[in-house]
Amino acid sequence: MSNQTIVTEFLLLGFSDIRELQILHFVIFLAAYLAALMGNLLIITLVTLNYELHSPMFFFLINLSIVDLGSISVTVPKSMSNSLLNTRSISFSGCVVQVFCLFCFLGANVSLLTLMAYDRYVAICKPLHYGIIMNRRACVQMAACAWVVGAINSAMHTGNTFSLPFCHSNIINQFFCEIPQLLKLSCSGTYRRELAALAFSVCLGLGCFVFIIVSYVQIFTAVWRIPLEQGHQKAFSTCIPHLIVVSLFLSTAIMAYLKSISDSLSPLDLLVAVLYCMVPPLMNPVIYSMRNKEIQAALRKLLQRQILSKNNMSIFLS
Repeated sequence: MSNQTIVTEFLLLGFSDIRELQILHFVIFLAAYLAALMGNLLIITLVTLNYELHSPMFFFLINLSIVDLGSISVTVPKSMSNSLLNTRSISFSGCVVQVFCLFCFLGANVSLLTLMAYDRYVAICKPLHYGIIMNRRACVQMAACAWVVGAINSAMHTGNTFSLPFCHSNIINQFFCEIPQLLKLSCSGTYRRELAALAFSVCLGLGCFVFIIVSYVQIFTAVWRIPLEQGHQKAFSTCIPHLIVVSLFLSTAIMAYLKSISDSLSPLDLLVAVLYCMVPPLMNPVIYSMRNKEIQAALRKLLQRQILSKNNMSIFLS
């Protein structure tokens, strides 16, 4: 490797080289990022300020909102900055941080979605034992395990990827540092360690997905025994969107990391990356919160409190 050079930065290929399309990309990503930011911050605020929402379900929901904020903040702002400033560069250390944080948040995301399915299973199928099983200590321990799983998953991928030498090029065919594209730049022909890490991630994702499916089968079976049409509709309206988001997230992530790496960036590659990086943070607040009656009631109380305080302030000033 006499011609091997040390890579100090990478170049991220954007969506287009045309300036007008770069500005359009910035505007679309900015709107999506602000929507995800507002939705998840609203959930955190409402659950934190309302004692009535201090239950295991909403505790996991706060953790999920934090994960969503982190995962979308890792990739989208840098991509927007590159489009706005008409640049492509990201430092080597910045790429390392991006990969580590992204995989940590993605691993924690899958784990938390599994815990939320388990929480619903216990609440519906074992209601008399819910308070004992889902006590405060157990919920904290389960949430901590979700974050630990994400950190272990992230450390494996980050360490295995960036321990490889990069010598072919420094151009990444993606709008963020994606591991399959980084592996293509390595001058090492052995990816066994990274393949082992990918296998761990696949097993984690598929295991969580199977657990979620089994949990919801048990939930549907229990609800179906209740002769109430309203109960059936509520169960389906709550569980089906959850399954859709989980399926979309896992299928697109698996597709991105197990497909063959092409030499050029295709629209499908960009679409898949956008789906598993941006769609969950945008959809989770709508599916798990804005359609929830408790969250809606807490939001109305917060708005009424703000309006009342403004009226009192205006009366005081007048």
